[in-house]
Amino acid sequence: MTARRLRVLIQGLPPESATLTALRNAMPEEELDQQAEQGEPEKGRWSQSELLLASAIDALRRVEYVLICANSDSKAKRPSPPEPLPRPGAKPRKAKTELTENSANRLFELINGGAA
Repeated sequence: MTARRLRVLIQGLPPESATLTALRNAMPEEELDQQAEQGEPEKGRWSQSELLLASAIDALRRVEYVLICANSDSKAKRPSPPEPLPRPGAKPRKAKTELTENSANRLFELINGGAA
């Protein structure tokens, strides 16, 4: 068997196969991060069915959130939107920083020409 034929056979394996799982588990963290940035979740450590299940869970959580918001009092405090289920190879979302009074004043100055 030629090396090319072996490569074609390995590339044709399903993502959850033992061979591809072993190859992914042997990948350095930098390569996994690079693949996550390129948007290739199929090269992560989950099979396609697990990724689909996570997508279904995220959709169900969003529907539940919308249902709660639609049926709650408009003056009541709304719950925070649901976080997506963490995927392998994907970094968690960064927390948004709150705008402090000093930052707001500085931003106001910059917008109104105070930078000069």
